[in-house]
Amino acid sequence: MNGPAARRPRRFVLLTAVAAAALGADYATKEAALASFEPGESMRVVGELLQFTLVFNTGAAFSMGQGLPWLFFLIAAAVVVYILFLARKLASVPWTLALGLILGGALGNLVDRAFRPPAPLHGAVVDWIQVPNFPVFNIADSCIVVGGAFAVLLAFRGINIDGTRESDASGGDDASGGEPEAGAQSEDGGRSA
Repeated sequence: MNGPAARRPRRFVLLTAVAAAALGADYATKEAALASFEPGESMRVVGELLQFTLVFNTGAAFSMGQGLPWLFFLIAAAVVVYILFLARKLASVPWTLALGLILGGALGNLVDRAFRPPAPLHGAVVDWIQVPNFPVFNIADSCIVVGGAFAVLLAFRGINIDGTRESDASGGDDASGGEPEAGAQSEDGGRSA
């Protein structure tokens, strides 16, 4: 069987690999920033365009919503659980990449909130990338944003998490197997010639 159901275990492995890579890159760069800078210290990398500045964030992504770390811990944990729940249906490589980036980013910031000072489940996220007119952020935040943007693009293009397209799902009987990931390009999705 070479259908979507046969591809799901491989997609879960890919999801896990992408998430682990994102988590590893985030953790390694945060540790490097902690070893290299004092809080608030900056280093110019590309003039005013890019600086490394170490800050500790108790709010949401990009330093927004300061002061409620336990709430953001719960939200990040819910995102992780939801993505793992969705992973049962994954048969699309693009969706797997998008959700893997979001999962890795959420886990990266979740680890900070769980284990970093000032207290367990109230930890501050390590942020260190600074660009003009934008809050300081980290690799995990970047993964969440890139994965989220990719997911929006996939949804806008009508690509479902199971690898089918909206035109495939609405045009046929509602078999759960669906078509291969690329979908049937020759179908007009209901338009007559």
